[in-house]
Amino acid sequence: MVGSNATALGIVFPNMYDKLVPDLTSERLMASIPFGSRYRLIDFVLSSMVNSGINNISILVRENYYSLLDHLGSGGEWDLARKNGGINIVPPFAQKNAGMYSGRIEALENILGYLKSQKEKYVVMSDCNIVANFDYNALIDAHIASGADVTVAYTKTELPQNAREADDASKGMYYTFDLDGDRVTKIYINSQTSGEKNFGINIYVMDREFLIDTVKTSFVNGGVYFERDVLLNRLDELKVCGYEFTGYVSRIDSLKGYFDENMRLLEEDNLDKLFDPAPVYTKIRDDNPTRYVSDAKASNVMVADGCVIEGTVEDSILFRGVKVGKGAVVKNCILMQDTVIEDGADVEYVISDKSVTVTEDKELKGTDSFPVFVAKRQTV
Repeated sequence: MVGSNATALGIVFPNMYDKLVPDLTSERLMASIPFGSRYRLIDFVLSSMVNSGINNISILVRENYYSLLDHLGSGGEWDLARKNGGINIVPPFAQKNAGMYSGRIEALENILGYLKSQKEKYVVMSDCNIVANFDYNALIDAHIASGADVTVAYTKTELPQNAREADDASKGMYYTFDLDGDRVTKIYINSQTSGEKNFGINIYVMDREFLIDTVKTSFVNGGVYFERDVLLNRLDELKVCGYEFTGYVSRIDSLKGYFDENMRLLEEDNLDKLFDPAPVYTKIRDDNPTRYVSDAKASNVMVADGCVIEGTVEDSILFRGVKVGKGAVVKNCILMQDTVIEDGADVEYVISDKSVTVTEDKELKGTDSFPVFVAKRQTV
């Protein structure tokens, strides 16, 4: 891990897009969703910040955050167990008059006292529905060089089909931008137009004092969402600049999107792009190496430690502690921690949450366009 970046502090919003994947967030928040056989979504945000020297990080939780507390602990795995700075988890109602927030403005208003007491010049903000190995130092350098009031990160990409077909904007707004050079001239909310767009990835940097003043003013005027109620209405007044991120990005916008983005990591090129630039840290679970028992077959799989495989596994992602019994067949599946596929069972296009059991000789099959989801601790 690199040294401290004393110029910036981090703020993470782990609940912002929970409604996009209600199956996965019924007992957890977006930040705690397992990803890539051994990680949680928040691991990528925290690791990127720590690798950029940002070691004063506040996580503004809203609900369903027990699993996040269990995963993060004191923050030691990310080198965030510190006397000064480190990880700061802020629940709702943590301060007098603080309540449950809907958007960034409400969340930040709850911690204005904390923001005023900090020493860092800049604040970087991020959600947890984006998987990327992000260089925050490059973002901060671009922000300083441009003299912007706010710098927003984006990628050039086609709008995902799941986003364009969404019928309920209350599940989460996404943003695209028009640019003149690097300056944002227009912001679109939930655009439905086709073609390549400057698609925001909900990462922002700005001066801490500017953020404090902006939040105070906007909250008094009824503001809720930072993008809609601050940036969109003040583009002529503020200098808002864009920063193009050209690295590997996964966006979790639906259960099908979650399935697809995990499966993309079975391609070695995608795996290298996500994990090569800098390490990604996660909670340590001391476990045995995975055992492949005689007659076991495995092809194109990502398998974490602690698994026992006696059957056939193809084109699948297995999290820690998964067991596949004799004669069982697993194809095109995502099996989360401690899932058990008993002897002779046949599963295909299945997403199993933690501690699921598929009993002996059962057959459970979805399709590429509609994977079957089995909720946590269920027995099939």
